[in-house]
Parts: sequence; C-alpha cells; structure tokens
Amino acid sequence: MSAQFDIVIVGGGAAGVGAARRLASSGLSTLLLEASSHLGGRACTQEFRGLNLDLGCGWLHSADRNSWAAIAKAAGVPLDQTRAAWGVQYRNLGFTAAEQAAAWEAFESFTRRLSHTPPASDSAADALDPNSEWTAHIRAIVSFISGASLELLSAADYAAYDESSSECNWRVRNGYGALVARSFPRRIALSLAAPVESIAFTANGVSVATPTGAIRARAVILTVSTTVLAGDTIKLPRELEPWREAAAKLPLGLNEKLFLEIEGDAPFESETHVTGSPRDALTASYYIRPFGWPVIECFFGGERARLLREQGLAAGFDYAIEQLCRLFGPDIRSRLRPLAASAWSGTSRVGGAYSYALPGHVGARKNLAQPFDGRVFFAGEATNSNDFSTAHGAHDSGVRAADEAITALNRL
Repeated sequence: MSAQFDIVIVGGGAAGVGAARRLASSGLSTLLLEASSHLGGRACTQEFRGLNLDLGCGWLHSADRNSWAAIAKAAGVPLDQTRAAWGVQYRNLGFTAAEQAAAWEAFESFTRRLSHTPPASDSAADALDPNSEWTAHIRAIVSFISGASLELLSAADYAAYDESSSECNWRVRNGYGALVARSFPRRIALSLAAPVESIAFTANGVSVATPTGAIRARAVILTVSTTVLAGDTIKLPRELEPWREAAAKLPLGLNEKLFLEIEGDAPFESETHVTGSPRDALTASYYIRPFGWPVIECFFGGERARLLREQGLAAGFDYAIEQLCRLFGPDIRSRLRPLAASAWSGTSRVGGAYSYALPGHVGARKNLAQPFDGRVFFAGEATNSNDFSTAHGAHDSGVRAADEAITALNRL
C-alpha cells in the first residue's frame, strides 16, 4: 500500500463511509483507516441465531429525508416502513390508557417549553414542571433519546434536534449497520484493524502514525467520536486543542441494547412495545418481536445504562427479565434467554453512544465542525447541529467534510 495519499479518513463509521463515498468521484487518492476489524462504527449489525441484530443504531430516523434511505433505494435494499410501536403500551400493561395520555402530554409540554420558553440556565432539567407527576417518565424518555441526565443536557441542543426531526422512522431488515458497511466504495483504499496513534503536521500536510508505520497525506478527515477526540487515544498537534475542548463539551451519552431470545410459546405479539415501569426514571424500554423475530430488544439509557456497565451483563439481563415478568407474569421467565448485548461505553475507540451538548455549549457543534488550516477536517454525528445522534447526521457531516477537503486541495 502506498504511504502517500491526498486524503486520509480516520474512522470507518457512518461519517467515514459518507466521506469516502463523496471522495470516490473526486479524483483524489484516499485511504480510510478503521481501528476495528469492521466498517460501520456505532452502526453495527451482527448475526445471532440467523438474525441480523443491530447492536447500534437500528432505525432510519427522519427517513423521509434520511440519506441512507436514498442510498438503500439506489442499491436495491428494501426498507421496512412499519410504524414504530414506541409510545404505545401493549395492552396497557401496568400503564393505563389514561395514564399514557397524561404522561405523553406532560412530555410534549416539556419539549414545548424547551423550544418556546427555554430556561436561562440552558439546563433541560430547569424546564421540568415541579408539579407534574410524570417527571420520572420524562427523565426516562430523554435518557433513551440522549443517554444523559436532564441536568447535563443543553435545552437548546435538545430542542434543535427535536424541531428538525420528523416522525418518519424506517428499518432495514438485514441491518442498518450492514447497509452502512456495504455502502463503502470499492475504489477507496481501506485498512481495517489499523488504529491511528498520532497525527502530526508536516511541511506539506500531515503524517498519520499507525502501528505498522506512518502515512503521509495532504489532508486528514477525522471522524472519531468525541470521547476519542477529547481523550488521549490519538495524540494530536497542540494547534488542535480548541477542537479537543469543543469535543469535551459534547460528551457521549450512555445507551445500550440487550436482546432476549424468546423460546417456545409466550404471550408476546410481533411489533409491540412496553415500558418496564413508567413511573421509574431508570426503567428500560422493550421492543417485542421486531420483524416477527423471536427476540425482545431491551433498551437501556442514561443511569440504567451506567448501572449495566458497573454491574455487568448478567445483572442487566436479570433486570430486564424481572421487569417483563412483572408485566406479563412469572410464567414467561422460562421462555426468555440472554442472546446478545452491546457495550458501547466500554468499546475501545468509541466510549459511548451518541453526543449531547452540555448546558451553555450548543455552539460547540459548529466549532467542532470547523476545518483547520486546509488540512484537518472534522466529521461525525457530533459535528451536525441538527441531526446529531443519528447515522444520517454522521453521513451528511462526512459529505460536508469531504467537500471542504476537495475545495481546499483543489486550490493548491
């Protein structure tokens, strides 16, 4: 492999793949370096029992304008447009119809306050109604969406995403992560299991150090997570300290998925959903038999995801089964088996789920997206001011960074 390229892309997630797709027709020699053994990053599909399970992102949010929807259509990949079952408690188990209506009205009122009468502190927690009986429900839902507590969440940042997103959510039966990985263009050079150790400036560009040697390039596109960028995993030039500071203001929330396998007969209907305990801020959410498959997708957010990391997978599976038994009855215990789980907060060179802005730092996303000196460009969901926390937001940021790099290099 040549040790000299026009552009090196660091990171093979949705942003890196998006950048590679744009650069494939640019005429610029390009290499993508990915630390893990597979493409996709936090878009990760793995096969278990013949099922393609998404351990990372699984829904094409805002699908009516989602770039991956267009990519899937062009590639002949079918998209499932079944309406998501979120927000509806199956058979009102442990959550009456009247309670659901009241809880969701409280949540909608909360989000309206974030947009129309935001707190001066910019802390989303200060938009809560102290007299509401559904504060725990609101905290749980936000933990699924952002992976963070309300006290740490910028009200303006949350509102920006909420206002730009649509209610259109689709899926890829063969896996969202598989779609991202298979979309990588063949004409772009690729090196997997190639972690970047450091980046240094040279007289004419950059030098990217890997365990197998240094690669020189005219420019680099960094698509790594904010945890990696703000940390010491990759040694960066001191000139990039402002970007590291911006990344530190956009930490990754905690979200994890556990999958339970359903064995034999059980009272679980396809494409249904339950919240484990709607009055508990630490509850998990359960999507039952997606695509009719014999699994339950258990979604942990915020503090519950942190406890999973601390207490271990066995305790997490036990918690999920106990919540489901309280709703469906103890007889289901013998029908549920642990099948698969994510571990994003403990995954090397990721460090969490997706980014949120700390109070007072909504502008950090735009700061992080700014290029440096025509030779360092930044992409990733955290650099997208409206579609952060999504694979399409990451993809679009990769295209934006690639366009910036093409313009800069063509000027030379």
